[in-house]
Amino acid sequence: MSKLEADACIFCQILAGTLPASIVYRDEHVLAFMDVSPVIDGHVLVIPTYHTPDLSGLDDESGGHIFATGRRIAAALRQSGLPCEGINFFLADGAPAGQTVFHTHLHVIPRRRGDGLGFRHGEGPSRGRPSRVELDELARRLAARV
Repeated sequence: MSKLEADACIFCQILAGTLPASIVYRDEHVLAFMDVSPVIDGHVLVIPTYHTPDLSGLDDESGGHIFATGRRIAAALRQSGLPCEGINFFLADGAPAGQTVFHTHLHVIPRRRGDGLGFRHGEGPSRGRPSRVELDELARRLAARV
Protein backbone atom coordinates (compact mmCIF):
# COMPACT_ATOMS: atom_id res chain seq x y z
CA MET A 1 0.00 0.00 0.00
CA SER A 2 1.28 3.43 -0.85
CA LYS A 3 1.49 6.21 1.72
CA LEU A 4 -1.10 8.09 -0.33
CA GLU A 5 -3.56 5.19 -0.02
CA ALA A 6 -2.98 4.94 3.74
CA ASP A 7 -3.38 8.69 4.17
CA ALA A 8 -6.67 8.64 2.24
CA CYS A 9 -8.15 5.52 3.87
CA ILE A 10 -10.18 6.36 6.97
CA PHE A 11 -9.87 2.78 8.27
CA CYS A 12 -6.08 2.82 7.85
CA GLN A 13 -6.06 6.06 9.85
CA ILE A 14 -8.06 4.32 12.58
CA LEU A 15 -5.59 1.41 12.50
CA ALA A 16 -2.69 3.86 12.82
CA GLY A 17 -4.35 5.63 15.74
CA THR A 18 -4.57 8.97 13.96
CA LEU A 19 -8.38 8.88 14.03
CA PRO A 20 -10.42 7.83 17.06
CA ALA A 21 -12.50 4.67 17.22
CA SER A 22 -14.51 2.87 19.88
CA ILE A 23 -12.64 -0.43 19.85
CA VAL A 24 -14.50 -3.67 20.49
CA TYR A 25 -11.66 -6.08 19.68
CA ARG A 26 -8.15 -6.01 18.23
CA ASP A 27 -5.51 -8.61 17.43
CA GLU A 28 -2.78 -8.96 14.81
CA HIS A 29 -5.31 -9.85 12.07
CA VAL A 30 -8.38 -7.67 12.69
CA LEU A 31 -9.75 -4.57 14.31
CA ALA A 32 -13.42 -4.38 15.33
CA PHE A 33 -14.98 -1.06 16.25
CA MET A 34 -18.33 0.66 16.53
CA ASP A 35 -19.70 2.13 13.30
CA VAL A 36 -19.98 5.94 13.61
CA SER A 37 -23.01 5.87 11.28
CA PRO A 38 -24.83 2.81 12.60
CA VAL A 39 -27.92 1.52 10.85
CA ILE A 40 -29.03 0.33 14.30
CA ASP A 41 -27.53 0.54 17.81
CA GLY A 42 -24.72 -1.99 18.24
CA HIS A 43 -23.55 -1.91 14.58
CA VAL A 44 -19.89 -3.06 14.55
CA LEU A 45 -17.30 -3.10 11.74
CA VAL A 46 -14.56 -5.73 11.47
CA ILE A 47 -11.59 -4.89 9.24
CA PRO A 48 -8.30 -6.58 8.36
CA THR A 49 -5.23 -4.88 9.85
CA TYR A 50 -3.78 -4.32 6.38
CA HIS A 51 -5.20 -2.25 3.55
CA THR A 52 -7.10 -4.05 0.85
CA PRO A 53 -9.79 -2.11 -0.98
CA ASP A 54 -11.71 -5.21 -2.01
CA LEU A 55 -11.99 -8.97 -1.54
CA SER A 56 -9.41 -9.73 -4.23
CA GLY A 57 -6.66 -8.57 -1.85
CA LEU A 58 -7.96 -10.42 1.20
CA ASP A 59 -6.02 -13.60 2.01
CA ASP A 60 -7.91 -16.69 3.19
CA GLU A 61 -6.51 -16.59 6.72
CA SER A 62 -7.57 -12.97 7.25
CA GLY A 63 -10.96 -13.60 5.66
CA GLY A 64 -11.59 -16.51 7.98
CA HIS A 65 -10.44 -14.48 10.97
CA ILE A 66 -12.75 -11.59 10.04
CA PHE A 67 -15.70 -13.98 9.93
CA ALA A 68 -14.69 -15.74 13.18
CA THR A 69 -14.37 -12.35 14.90
CA GLY A 70 -17.77 -11.38 13.53
CA ARG A 71 -19.23 -14.54 15.10
CA ARG A 72 -17.69 -13.64 18.46
CA ILE A 73 -19.07 -10.11 18.25
CA ALA A 74 -22.50 -11.50 17.31
CA ALA A 75 -22.43 -13.61 20.49
CA ALA A 76 -21.39 -10.56 22.52
CA LEU A 77 -24.22 -8.49 21.00
CA ARG A 78 -26.75 -11.15 22.01
CA GLN A 79 -25.45 -10.98 25.60
CA SER A 80 -25.04 -7.18 25.71
CA GLY A 81 -28.52 -6.17 26.78
CA LEU A 82 -29.16 -4.42 23.44
CA PRO A 83 -32.30 -5.54 21.63
CA CYS A 84 -30.89 -8.36 19.50
CA GLU A 85 -33.05 -11.20 18.19
CA GLY A 86 -30.81 -11.91 15.20
CA ILE A 87 -27.64 -10.78 13.43
CA ASN A 88 -26.84 -9.73 9.86
CA PHE A 89 -23.37 -9.90 8.40
CA PHE A 90 -22.93 -7.59 5.41
CA LEU A 91 -19.85 -7.11 3.26
CA ALA A 92 -20.05 -4.88 0.18
CA ASP A 93 -17.35 -5.49 -2.45
CA GLY A 94 -17.22 -2.56 -4.86
CA ALA A 95 -19.25 0.60 -5.33
CA PRO A 96 -22.13 -1.10 -7.19
CA ALA A 97 -22.54 -3.38 -4.15
CA GLY A 98 -22.80 -0.37 -1.84
CA GLN A 99 -19.19 -0.13 -0.63
CA THR A 100 -18.36 3.44 0.37
CA VAL A 101 -15.12 2.95 2.32
CA PHE A 102 -12.63 1.09 0.16
CA HIS A 103 -10.96 -0.99 2.85
CA THR A 104 -12.59 -4.41 3.11
CA HIS A 105 -14.91 -4.54 6.11
CA LEU A 106 -17.60 -6.76 7.57
CA HIS A 107 -20.67 -5.14 9.11
CA VAL A 108 -22.05 -6.99 12.15
CA ILE A 109 -25.57 -5.69 12.66
CA PRO A 110 -27.88 -6.70 15.52
CA ARG A 111 -31.49 -7.18 14.39
CA ARG A 112 -34.88 -7.27 16.02
CA ARG A 113 -38.39 -7.71 14.69
CA GLY A 114 -39.81 -4.51 13.28
CA ASP A 115 -36.47 -2.64 13.11
CA GLY A 116 -37.20 -1.53 9.55
CA LEU A 117 -34.05 -2.97 8.05
CA GLY A 118 -34.13 -5.63 5.41
CA PHE A 119 -32.73 -7.15 2.27
CA ARG A 120 -34.94 -6.48 -0.70
CA HIS A 121 -34.72 -7.63 -4.29
CA GLY A 122 -34.01 -4.78 -6.65
CA GLU A 123 -36.00 -4.01 -9.73
CA GLY A 124 -34.60 -4.87 -13.11
CA PRO A 125 -34.78 -7.12 -16.12
CA SER A 126 -33.11 -10.11 -14.48
CA ARG A 127 -35.63 -10.49 -11.65
CA GLY A 128 -37.73 -13.59 -11.44
CA ARG A 129 -37.04 -17.22 -10.81
CA PRO A 130 -34.44 -18.75 -13.17
CA SER A 131 -34.95 -22.22 -14.59
CA ARG A 132 -32.95 -25.18 -13.27
CA VAL A 133 -31.13 -25.25 -16.64
CA GLU A 134 -30.07 -21.60 -16.17
CA LEU A 135 -28.98 -22.26 -12.58
CA ASP A 136 -27.01 -25.36 -13.60
CA GLU A 137 -25.27 -23.45 -16.41
CA LEU A 138 -24.30 -20.59 -14.12
CA ALA A 139 -23.10 -23.06 -11.46
CA ARG A 140 -20.96 -24.83 -14.11
CA ARG A 141 -19.40 -21.53 -15.25
CA LEU A 142 -18.62 -20.49 -11.68
CA ALA A 143 -17.32 -23.91 -10.61
CA ALA A 144 -14.79 -23.82 -13.45
CA ARG A 145 -13.30 -20.67 -11.92
CA VAL A 146 -13.36 -21.46 -8.20
